Amino acid sequence: MAKKGLAVWVSSSLTFIALAHLIDAISATVFANPIRLLLLYPFPVEKLEAITPTTYFWISAVTSLILWGITCAITFENPVETFLNKVLSDAKTQSTVENQLLESKSEVLDAIFETIESCHNTIAEVKDSIFNIKVTV
Repeated sequence: MAKKGLAVWVSSSLTFIALAHLIDAISATVFANPIRLLLLYPFPVEKLEAITPTTYFWISAVTSLILWGITCAITFENPVETFLNKVLSDAKTQSTVENQLLESKSEVLDAIFETIESCHNTIAEVKDSIFNIKVTV
């Protein structure tokens, strides 16, 4: 659970930073303000100033959406649901094994039943024969 909390914290922090860049990009695009947040990073200033506000907007928007999606995916992963799904799949597997075992045992019971039924029919025929012999005697 601590790993999940740490992952949520990291991804939500990155999402927040990406949203701050998106707000800066909107400010640069709509109000023609200079791009300020990119200048805080230790990259060559000439390369950062070469990025157009529109490109900055799209990159920060896509990054924000991707990071927000990752944060939601981590946050909404339910460990209890995962555990219950594992227990249910194990129970289903066990049930399948038990069904196969019962089917094999039922085949043996069916054979025993057929044997007993044929013996019962034979005994009934012998009884009828004995009764017929008694009647004729």
